[in-house]
Amino acid sequence: MAAMSTTNAPLTSVTVIGLGAMGRALAGALLDAGHPTTVWNRSQDKGEELVARGAVRAASAEVAVRASELTVVCVVDHDASAAILGPLAAALADRVLVNLTSDTPERSREAAAWADAHGIAHLDGAVMVPTPLVGSPDALLFYSGAQEAFEGYESTLKALGGRAAFVGTDPGLAALYDLSLLDFFYGSISGLVHAYAPATADGVKAVDIAPYLNTIVRILPPIAEYTAANIDAGSYPGAQANPGMMAAGVEHILHAARARGLDVSQLESVKSVADRAIAKGHGADDWASTYEAVTG
Repeated sequence: MAAMSTTNAPLTSVTVIGLGAMGRALAGALLDAGHPTTVWNRSQDKGEELVARGAVRAASAEVAVRASELTVVCVVDHDASAAILGPLAAALADRVLVNLTSDTPERSREAAAWADAHGIAHLDGAVMVPTPLVGSPDALLFYSGAQEAFEGYESTLKALGGRAAFVGTDPGLAALYDLSLLDFFYGSISGLVHAYAPATADGVKAVDIAPYLNTIVRILPPIAEYTAANIDAGSYPGAQANPGMMAAGVEHILHAARARGLDVSQLESVKSVADRAIAKGHGADDWASTYEAVTG
């Protein structure tokens, strides 16, 4: 591995491969932090604004990799990254590769195995914020894999987002954390959109509902904490909200949504999971007990 930067050393040189919207945001954050930045994209029509700001456009992926001690890859999926990186094993040897390409934990582990076989220090990662927030102090990025590489380059990685979280040496963990958070996000945002539909069907504007949703949003952090604790403990005390009670509430929403001709597939799924949990004997337990239906 190349010598890692210290407090008194020049800022780490970084190559960014892949100049889609996220790749450009990553390269821009590195430039903002003062890092010498080389960029490369399969099509050469992207990244002009980065070059204007001081980035060096490499003539090839190999030239780009050899220009820096740290290479960050962010492309559409691991098939794309493998196609780019496959011929670059020799150029990447003794360097650090950070793959911020979104995919499954299994694909991340495959990529790490390839890197290990070629003597490449490998970190898999996931960017958990939209492009405008990349580089900000609160931007969350997950990393997993080579712990020594993370610790050696943590200050550089924090240029991409101040909340650089190393979640373990299993290279699939960053992708797993990514999937878990996105699972919550997509379910939540779909529920949000659906929540406006019964109101608008009766002539109430969505903007009139929106200010009151903060009441729900504010109670989610403590719910997230005790739900996680209950799931890990396999114990679901249901003093406040149990599937038996809440399934009845879902049924009311279903009835109203059907009467208005709305799509109810998501609500039916929620009701189905609750019903299965009740059938397993969790009718008086906490809503976290629906985990038993999801996993069983």
